[in-house]
Amino acid sequence: VAGTHGKTTTSAMLAWVLEHAKLNPGFLIGGIPENFGISARAGDNPFFVVEADEYDTAFFDKRSKFVHYRPRTLIMNNLEFDHADIFPDLDAIKRQFHHLVRIVPGNGLIIAPQDDANIQSVLSMGCWTPVESFALGGGHWSVDQVADDGSSFRVCLQGKPQGTVQWDLLGKHNVLNGLAAIAAARHAGVPVAHGIEGLSHFANVKRRMQIRGTVDGITIYDDFAHHPTAITTTLEGLRHKVGKARILALLEPRSNTMRMGVHKDKLAGSLQAADLVFLYNPPDLGWSLQPVGQQLGRKGRVLSDIETMIKEVTAAARPGDHILIMSNGAFGGVHDKLLKTLQLRGSGKTKQA
Repeated sequence: VAGTHGKTTTSAMLAWVLEHAKLNPGFLIGGIPENFGISARAGDNPFFVVEADEYDTAFFDKRSKFVHYRPRTLIMNNLEFDHADIFPDLDAIKRQFHHLVRIVPGNGLIIAPQDDANIQSVLSMGCWTPVESFALGGGHWSVDQVADDGSSFRVCLQGKPQGTVQWDLLGKHNVLNGLAAIAAARHAGVPVAHGIEGLSHFANVKRRMQIRGTVDGITIYDDFAHHPTAITTTLEGLRHKVGKARILALLEPRSNTMRMGVHKDKLAGSLQAADLVFLYNPPDLGWSLQPVGQQLGRKGRVLSDIETMIKEVTAAARPGDHILIMSNGAFGGVHDKLLKTLQLRGSGKTKQA
């Protein structure tokens, strides 16, 4: 399972669907699927799910890790510029993805998004393997009757309804992830109806919109989003769920690409769905978040100290709010610290996940 976004979640979905089908797959996933409680296992059947990372293999092998995996079934979720510490530009990443396409055998299957221009560009470089496309509308695989928050959707195969997934996940991006997982599982022999049933019991991955706790009606979420596209889709999914309730977004720019400032011009736009935004500007960041805060206007606050951020968020939060914490790192333990300070603020009962 390859792509800029959604690799971990889609890999976890696929592994769970295969498990639900009693195929006992092995897997290697860059997160902890809550259905399994572990990130890797060998399995004892011929099925193995790998989260396919495009990072380089080693200092002496600058090819992407995924060219060593030899997949029979390949999901390519999406493709954007990322990992600026490794790749000079988007074309360099496309070349690596094309190497991946070329190692899928002719009797294999590639599952690719119909609407992703970069993925279609990779396929146009040459593809000798059958391809099944997926999209919200159109494509070999598609959906209809989609809930606004993505909590349910009907799966269609070549335009024919197959059944409805109902789950706790949010966002149209997860709908697409689920669609790709069902398609890949079908290639491994899992009937579509069984894949739909399996996804309805999927419990997500830790740190992917994971509820860390509630205090006095304030819900705190932990999410791995660290790229503007992921930030946008995560916030949009939460917005559709909570309606007009306030969303307080906390962001730590921790990935190498983010710390290099590659995406700084897109950050303010990606955070528009939040009502208040607290940006952590660590002292060793190579650029200033102040311009991003200025673009956000009255909703944006830039802070260089975690403890000060916790105090400001605690002062701003009120019952009914949803606090979304986004980082691909520990963020200074802000999740637990915020839960504790909110509890101390009043007599509120804390429910911790």
